Amino acid sequence: MEPPPPLENSFSDCHRAGSQIRRRLDFNRDIDLNLSAPEECYDDEKTNPVSFSKRVDFVHSKILKELIPEIGMEFETEDEAFKFYNTYAYNFGFSVRRSTSHSFNDGKLKEKIYVCSAQGTRVKDKRDVNVKKHRAETRFECLARTKISLTQTSKYAIVDFYAYHTHITTTPSKSHLFRSQRRLSTAIITQADMADASEIAPRETMEFLSRQSGGRQNVGIIPVDYKNYLRSKRTRKMETGDTGDEDDLITNIFWADSRMIVDYDYFGDVVSFDTTHRKNKDGRPFAMFVGVNNHRQTIIFGAALLYDETAETFMWLFDTFAETMSGKKPKSIFTDQDAAMAKALASQWPESRHRLCIWHMFQNAAKHLSHEFHKFNDFTKDFTKCVYDYEDEVEFTDAWKNMLAKYNLHNNDWLEGLFSLREKWALVYGRDTFCA
Repeated sequence: MEPPPPLENSFSDCHRAGSQIRRRLDFNRDIDLNLSAPEECYDDEKTNPVSFSKRVDFVHSKILKELIPEIGMEFETEDEAFKFYNTYAYNFGFSVRRSTSHSFNDGKLKEKIYVCSAQGTRVKDKRDVNVKKHRAETRFECLARTKISLTQTSKYAIVDFYAYHTHITTTPSKSHLFRSQRRLSTAIITQADMADASEIAPRETMEFLSRQSGGRQNVGIIPVDYKNYLRSKRTRKMETGDTGDEDDLITNIFWADSRMIVDYDYFGDVVSFDTTHRKNKDGRPFAMFVGVNNHRQTIIFGAALLYDETAETFMWLFDTFAETMSGKKPKSIFTDQDAAMAKALASQWPESRHRLCIWHMFQNAAKHLSHEFHKFNDFTKDFTKCVYDYEDEVEFTDAWKNMLAKYNLHNNDWLEGLFSLREKWALVYGRDTFCA
């Protein structure tokens, strides 16, 4: 069986791949090769077309003849042609990708090429030098493809078929993992919707679908496809006005489930509001309303994904939170040392006692006073005593002044600003505040 020549201007021939293909053929040697060619088909000349021919002949001998593409085969539509080649790919052990195509002036498809998903090479990214761990290489200049063309009878016929891969293919038992082989059928969508409406977890739903269809390879999707479907479905259901939006563009999102609402009703007298976390890539603030229960365990009352950290955004969030919690506002709330938060709280929750989170305050202190913390062994102890140890206002004030004098920090702007907020963090001013 002599391999046909490659298409002109579209693919390189077998010899051009050279040593690169020889190295890449070692990729995934550990893949189950029950249906792949035996080891003797992999000679030293990996780029030799005769070697490719041996491997293809072996795999084709395990596939029904009517499932193997042949030049001259005709199909009513382009979609039928793709499904046929994709079925062949399933049995051979590779994934299919639609490649180049040409159309007539009226838009009707003239010809199209289907290729193995490993065709081509990865485009070099200038940012690669900054990547510590690169994604696995998935393109190996594979040569396998099929070309269809519109005939005079308005059918699509195979006009070129090239079966030779420059990489090790897998087996049908693993073909269901390939992207081109995964499909969300109407039956799957119906059962997925029923399971979601019954609040069945995605993992349990996939397990049920697997047993029902006789194995995971027969489901037609993998867990990530199911999760993506649910995410898209819930996004479509989102109604205008539920997200603090402008011109129907989502700017802020807040959510709380029934358990959070019940917990807040019992333990919502004291709330810690935290925006330390950021959403990857675009840096959107992720905010959480957190508290403690009667066992001193951390519990979550609600969470939000915010567009920014302006006073207006926080005003919207505090109003939304209070509305969700039937109008109940906390007696005490702890936040970071943020002016926008303070403004929003003073405006929307004036009856709640606003205190600064000590953990955040020490993080900021380490940032603004790093020199003092490293240079002076006693500075940490003196600063901590000002925060925790004094219950008399005069003693606290004297200790603060002595600390500034001892470490020559009279002109430190950050400490000056912190002292102006002392009623929000010093123990002496918080004895009458319930802090859980």
